[in-house]
Amino acid sequence: MNVSYFIAKRLATSKKYKNSVSAPIIKIAIAAVAISVVMMLVSIATGLGLQQKIRDKITSFNGHVVISNFDNNQSEVTLEPISTKQNFYPKFTEVPEVTAVHPFATKAGVVRTDKSFEGIVFKGVDKNYQWNYLEDYLTAGKLPEYKAEGMTNEVVISGFLAKRLELKVGDKIETYFLKNDGESLPNVRAFTISGIYDSGFPQFDETFVLGDLKHIQRLNKWQVDEVGGFELFVNDFTQIDTIADKVYSHIPSTLNSEPITTKYYNIFDWLQVFDLNIYIIVGLMILVAVINIIVALLVLILERTQMIGILKALGAGNWTIRKIFVYNATYIVFVGLLIGNAIGLGLLLTQKYFGIITLDPTQYYVKEAPVYISPVYIILINVALVVLSYVIMLIPSYIITKISPVKSIKFQ
Repeated sequence: MNVSYFIAKRLATSKKYKNSVSAPIIKIAIAAVAISVVMMLVSIATGLGLQQKIRDKITSFNGHVVISNFDNNQSEVTLEPISTKQNFYPKFTEVPEVTAVHPFATKAGVVRTDKSFEGIVFKGVDKNYQWNYLEDYLTAGKLPEYKAEGMTNEVVISGFLAKRLELKVGDKIETYFLKNDGESLPNVRAFTISGIYDSGFPQFDETFVLGDLKHIQRLNKWQVDEVGGFELFVNDFTQIDTIADKVYSHIPSTLNSEPITTKYYNIFDWLQVFDLNIYIIVGLMILVAVINIIVALLVLILERTQMIGILKALGAGNWTIRKIFVYNATYIVFVGLLIGNAIGLGLLLTQKYFGIITLDPTQYYVKEAPVYISPVYIILINVALVVLSYVIMLIPSYIITKISPVKSIKFQ
């Protein structure tokens, strides 16, 4: 029989123990552990959720890595075309981390209605484009339907432009494009709005209209194998800079590869601040939990000084007695973890499915606080707290080795 566990269990379940001086201290320690777990779960889930959501939105309009002509690097509008007859298209076999390669082109234009007009950037993509990234942001209508032959006149515009121009799904819009040869009269194209999206990114919502790549090829008098650039999607975003370097080493010297972390460096630098905030919050919460466990354990030891002396007088070793209080502290930790995980996951699931907490999209690029729930970080938080607690518990329990049986039995 495990004597230490037996005594610890009897102490924890006795009525006198529950009404003792240490009882409120133990409750406070349990509450501290629970609150710490809740704060760590919420901070990590919301921090990672916001990073992932913003990253996905940028990816929807740019891919993970963009291959373009050096002449086009500082412009949202395609200046010089690239031939699709490349060794990396349609499949980038030299860099297996690249999962998809999609051609695109952009051209500046003006959308005009009877009441107003807006400058836009028309982004043309082909029928194989990964529309699923943009589909999550559709607020009305549907994605453009590409024809087997010819081109589609269906486009997707943002809710921002639709509101400014007083347009809706099904409306036709006239778009004016300047000619590359310097002629005075612009080219006019009539498009039909098939869908309206809302990404929450002003950089995209105020500008981009998405449609068929063939329109830009015809407007620029390009060949069917000429495009503005290529958007690459990779299998591991955390390695995007390394993959972009590998891509650069396998493309012609006239082309450049740029990861979206560089193209939108100001946004990704801002997102890195969330990592620092997460580390600070997790560190502080672990410190709070550990301090409360130490205090509770010290109170338990002081309250049971006489019992320690009696056990020593009966021949119990220091480690046997120390284990009694380690078991008591373990009770505090596991009850706190159980309550904290239940409350924390409950709050996160509520936010995930009901979106109770809202954010200002002009500041955070999202309307609701996104959460990312992963068993990995949940397990890591719990394991780290348990391990640290056990290590810290050995420090106050060391006091037991210094207690004299004679003096402790007389202790009042």
